[in-house]
Amino acid sequence: MPRTKDQLFAEMLAAGIVAVIRAQSKDQLAPIAQALLDGGVPSIEVTMSTPKALAGIEALADALGDKAIIGVGTVLDAHTARDAIAAGAQFVVSPILDEAIIATTKRYGKISIPGAFTPTEILRAWTAGADVVKVFPSTSLGPQYFKDILAPLPPIRLTPTGGVDLKNAGDWIKAGAACLGVGSSLVTKDAMTKSDWPAITANAKSFVAAVAAARNPW
Repeated sequence: MPRTKDQLFAEMLAAGIVAVIRAQSKDQLAPIAQALLDGGVPSIEVTMSTPKALAGIEALADALGDKAIIGVGTVLDAHTARDAIAAGAQFVVSPILDEAIIATTKRYGKISIPGAFTPTEILRAWTAGADVVKVFPSTSLGPQYFKDILAPLPPIRLTPTGGVDLKNAGDWIKAGAACLGVGSSLVTKDAMTKSDWPAITANAKSFVAAVAAARNPW
């Protein structure tokens, strides 16, 4: 029996890491996804910048959909969101706020993670139905920005994308992040180039452990 949206979302938040994959080819997606799963990261975001991304999402959803949570990233319009959902995406991530993308994602019962930057954009995204608001780019903002935003807006779930690494992962969680979007520091270019899947598994375990330690410091 397929997992419900609520079950998938709970799994995503429990691990605390969403792996952002910018693969060099769609053929790399399956071994990368398996390596991430082996390391305790079930949420796998295939960006639309990956060659033949929709075909890759479909193949991953068919092969690993019962274990992983396959999503699509870098979505810029509602049409792309709909196509990715049809291919098997369970969550839709955007670098920008577009209410039509959120509406399409919600209509099909999937997890909505739109991008926003300012307090006004973040609240607009949440009001429009976002499950988590992706603060992008978060590289220059740092964890303190999350504390500042959540002080007057405590119910909103935030996730950073950009600049998240093992050194600061715990700081983002302590600042109130619901989960972390992690790209090249988790799925490194070196590991992809060398097909070093055990290195990705090891990275995944380290990130999951960092999130758990920050949530439960005792």
